[in-house]
This record gives sequence, C-alpha cells and structure tokens, in this order.
Amino acid sequence: MTISQEVEGSILRYHSVEGWPVGTIATQLKLHHSTVERVLAQVGCEPRRIKRPSLIDPYRGFIDQTFEKFPTLHASRLFQMVKERGYTGREDHFRHLIARTRPKPPAEAYLRLRTLPGEQAQVDWAHFGLMTVGKARRPLMGFVMVLSWSRALFVRFFLNHRLSNFLLGHQQAFEAFGGCAKVLLYDNLKSAVLERRADAIRFNPALLAFAAHYRYEPRPVACYRGNEKGRVERAIRYIRESFFAGRKFVSLQDLNAQVEHWIRNTAAVRLCPEDRTMTVQQAFEQEKPYLVPLPQNPHPTDESVEVRAGKTPYVRFDLNDYSIPHNLTRRTLLVLANEQTVRILSGSQVVATHARCYDRGKQIEDASHIEALAKQKKQAREHRGLDRLQQSVPDSAELFKRLAERGSNLGSATIAMLRLLDCYGCVALQIAVKEALERDAPHPNSVRHILEQYAERQNLKALIPVALPDDPRVRNLTVKPHDLNRYDSLKEQLPHD
Repeated sequence: MTISQEVEGSILRYHSVEGWPVGTIATQLKLHHSTVERVLAQVGCEPRRIKRPSLIDPYRGFIDQTFEKFPTLHASRLFQMVKERGYTGREDHFRHLIARTRPKPPAEAYLRLRTLPGEQAQVDWAHFGLMTVGKARRPLMGFVMVLSWSRALFVRFFLNHRLSNFLLGHQQAFEAFGGCAKVLLYDNLKSAVLERRADAIRFNPALLAFAAHYRYEPRPVACYRGNEKGRVERAIRYIRESFFAGRKFVSLQDLNAQVEHWIRNTAAVRLCPEDRTMTVQQAFEQEKPYLVPLPQNPHPTDESVEVRAGKTPYVRFDLNDYSIPHNLTRRTLLVLANEQTVRILSGSQVVATHARCYDRGKQIEDASHIEALAKQKKQAREHRGLDRLQQSVPDSAELFKRLAERGSNLGSATIAMLRLLDCYGCVALQIAVKEALERDAPHPNSVRHILEQYAERQNLKALIPVALPDDPRVRNLTVKPHDLNRYDSLKEQLPHD
C-alpha cells in the first residue's frame, strides 16, 4: 500500500513522541498493521508492542530446548508434549504461536549456472489438468525440453506420461532442434531414474538405450535441488501463463498445432535471457551448429505391452478392446502402439492393425475378423446383431431383458429390431425403445408402431428394407429403373368420369 509523506510523518511521530504501539497507530490512521511496521522498519525503529501474558510463557524454555534438538518437530506433536506438562490452551492458538517462534533456516544463496552452446538441455513433464475423450478422462501432460544456452523451447502434449511418450517427446524435440545437446538434465522422475540412494543411481534401462542411440549423457539433478534445472521450471511457468491460460482447443491435435504456432511466433521472438541484445531464435541459430548430429535411423518409441486374449476375439489395451483373428483366442499376444496405430503381434507376425482410440469401453474391430468368426459359428450372427443394437441403441439391452423374461423369441426380435435400425436410424430407434419401455410394451411391434407415429408427425419417410437371399448373384444384380413418364401419358389417355 502506498501512503503519502504526511501519513509517514504521522506514523513516526505517534510512535516516537507519543509512544503508541503499532496496533493503536494502525487503528487510528485506518491502515494495515504491516504498513505501519514497514514505515518503522525503513527508518530503523523497533515496533513498540504491548507485551501481554500468555499461557505459553511458562513453557517457552522447554519449547526452545526441544526446537534446538529437533528443529523440524511438528506442532501437533509439540502440543501433546506441552499438554502433558500442564498447558491448557487450544491447539489452533498453540500452532499460531509456534509458527511465530519456530527457528527459521538461514536463507541459502545460489550461484548463477552458465552453460556453453550445445552443452546442455533440460527436460521435464508438466501437468495441465484433465482432457475428456468420449467417456474417458485422461491426464493432459506437456513434455517440455529447453536448450539451456539459447532457451529455445519444444513443447508437445500427450494424454499420458508413460515412457513411450517420454521417449517420443525426446525424438520429436531432437528433430525440431535439428540435433541433440551433449547432456540432458532430468528430475528424479520414474521415466529416467528407477531408484536412487544418495549418489548411487539406477537409470531406466530403456532411457539408457535411447541415450546411447542418440549419443547424449542423461544426468539427474541432485535431490531437492530444483534450482539445478531452473530453466525448464521457468519455461513451464512461461508456457502456463503465456500459452495455456484461457486457451481453447477441440482436440489434442488442435492443441499441438496451436503450441507449434506459439513457439514459432511468440516464444522464439522473445529476448534471450543470456544476451538481451538478441532474440531466442537468433541465439538458437548460433547454438544449432554445436548440437550433436542425429543418427540416420530413429530409435523405436512404440509402447510395448503383453496382453492375454480371452475366449472372445478381442484384446484389452488402454481401456478399449481391439479385435483379433478368432483362432488366436486364449493366447498371450504383444501390442505395439504409437499415437495413431495399435499393432497386435503373435510372435514376430503382425496379426491385426487398428487405429488407436483414446475413448473408454469401445470395441475397435476389423470386419474381416468378425466375418471369419461368423462363418465358423452359426449363432454368431445373432450375437453380432445384439452387439450392434447395444452399441447403437443402449436401451435395447433392457428391452431384450424383458423379452427374455416373457419367454419371447429373441432371434426374430433381433432381426426385426435390426430392420428398424436400418430404416429409421439409431436416434429415432432409441427414442422409440425408451417410449416402449415406459409404456411397458417391450416388443418390436410396439417399437415399430411408435416409429411409424413418430415418422408421420415428423413427415419422415422410412426406407423399407428388402430381404434378399444370401446369393451373391442376386445381391449383386443391377436393376435399371424404367421411365415413369409413359405411365403419366397413359393416365391422360384414360376416360374421365
């Protein structure tokens, strides 16, 4: 709070001449007590306070001795100790008094760390909340790498912070920079350090293999020494404040496209902290020749997971089910996944390839896998139809449950419901099924009647499916439509009544 010289003079006069304590001066001049204390501290005056007796006074000697021996002892434990010795005050007031009397550690001074061009880069993950993908809520993680000399930035967002994405972030950063720094500094995160006892460090073997491929030295900072990687910590704060705050995006791809544009047009044109006479981009152009060249072949970064197939032709990976050939059930398979693709291997042979899904509880299928199973098992078509209905019309599960309780034929009901789905679509059928359940009329005929009424009200026309035999000669037959103008001319020639 800024005050005038006249008010400062009043504070000094009331304190020095009248002998008023800080609280009285603050009350009479309508100021905060910290403002009064600041004015007195500027001229070297010790604030005059009214010393009131306190319940803790008889125990101060014991408290000081305890703190001298155990300086980090919790106030809750100290409260129990003085309570056993006769203290009658409340615990919350005791905590307040202890916070003011606890000895504070001396302030630590740090040397400014300087590096040479191309010598060092700093790496870390940053958490940016959660991102909703369909029914799944996934952590939005930002991989950040900063070159220590030029402060050039690389940022890439992922939906988890697994080791595969950690290595992929490195690889994409190296490609963006056109090279690799000689030393990469890490915090003691599990992707880099599996175990640490003082100076004894056990690195993640996958990271060591990755570092050997790109010819750099992985180096973790000392424990509780975040200042050693202060450049990446400040870069993360800069990303939060300058880029992410108030940012709107529709997908992960959109967010990554926006951050690439921000890096080129905002982060790269800011002044370089090492030399304020040039921008970060200009400093990076000077540092780039000192980076370690990249090898010709990139290191594999796919996520590798062993999965066990059950009795259905699917394997579960990352909250979703992916189809496999039906002859591979009850086996252990290998999943190799990147950001776009999920490959499933049996031994060294790729048996299925799917587009990766980040939703939850989805079935990602290859039509050939299901068709092969349908040819082998005669009843598979009925179960397939029920699967399709449940995916498209969630309330159909309750309808079939009630049909089963009444002893109805589920096979014919499935065929009838599939025809209605083909005619009216999933949205209209969902509305009709829900209404049929509310009327306690769980039957395909009731659903069809409701759909016809709905179509009449909405002036919609349903497509009537035609049942064709399973003969490719009939199904592939092309019928040429006739010109209906001839029928109009015949109608005009007919005599009128």
